[in-house]
Amino acid sequence: MAEENKNHEMQTAPKKKKYFYFKKKKKPFKNSEEERKNFQKASVVIPLYNEEESLVPLYEELKKVFSANRSISFEIIFVDDGSNDKSLEIIKRLERIDNRVKYISFRKNYGKSAALQVGFSKAEGEAIITMDADLQDDPNEIPNLLAKLQEGYDLVSGWKKTRYDPFIKRTTSKFFNFVTRLFSGVKIHDFNCGLKAYRREVVENISLYGELHRYIPVLASWQGFKVGEIVVKHHPRKYGKTKFGISRFYKGFLDLLTVMLITRFIKRPLHLFGLIGLIFIFIGIVINAFLTYWWFLGHPLSSRPLLFLGMLLIIVGVQFFAIGLLGEMIANYQARVLDYSIKSQSSSYIKTSV
Repeated sequence: MAEENKNHEMQTAPKKKKYFYFKKKKKPFKNSEEERKNFQKASVVIPLYNEEESLVPLYEELKKVFSANRSISFEIIFVDDGSNDKSLEIIKRLERIDNRVKYISFRKNYGKSAALQVGFSKAEGEAIITMDADLQDDPNEIPNLLAKLQEGYDLVSGWKKTRYDPFIKRTTSKFFNFVTRLFSGVKIHDFNCGLKAYRREVVENISLYGELHRYIPVLASWQGFKVGEIVVKHHPRKYGKTKFGISRFYKGFLDLLTVMLITRFIKRPLHLFGLIGLIFIFIGIVINAFLTYWWFLGHPLSSRPLLFLGMLLIIVGVQFFAIGLLGEMIANYQARVLDYSIKSQSSSYIKTSV
């Protein structure tokens, strides 16, 4: 009887409530590749300077592309870089007839890098397309760029394999791309193609100024993003004139040095300045060692300027080495966790608002 009562109590006793954590799990961070593939919205950022004749035809071509790809919502962001023609007036008219059109207008010409940086900050899409406003970039390539992004790339650059530009521009561009590819290690053919596609996290992790828009693939690759390339159509210029000038060549070279410094040596300045300093010191010591041997043989050194060269090289080498040490101290002091580009992380590390 006692055994039956015990069994009855066990059957009628309330069962212990089980809690399943998956029911209360917070929205996880998007780690899977499938989640990263889906684009709900794409922003087309178009920097321009004095392109009044090209804007309406460009807008009409973009509308056709948008109509053929209704699974993604689009926005157009025109960035007027201080145009002194009727470009801004035309853009305002387009904005009144289409709420997908937005614009920013600078008071003066700041350059393409500044225009892109501001356009990136205003873009709302998960994917961002950049293109020039001169009708040489083909809007029909936008779906191809987005499809390449969906293969797992973070940045896709266009390659104008067949170009319709003046001979001098084509030649200098080939040389520029070769040198950039050699020094940066990024294996693409056309760094300065205006037609590119980015995931949003790319533009949030790079900063453009000066003429650094030419090296966006290098900056992105340095941050650890996957960079790809596709061949795109290129058209002859229909309206206006090219903004290409001889200053673009030497400025590009100086900017390449800047990119190499901020990408390879910003966290380890001693590797650059220390190496230069050691080379100078070594050459100076070799020269002075030779002169010392020469002096022991009984030859006077008072009339030999090589002595002063050896001393100068040692002094300059020590200065370079000291600059590298100071740079290391500054880099160590300014090191922050936010300096590192994080691709994904556990959901428990994501701060969620209540």
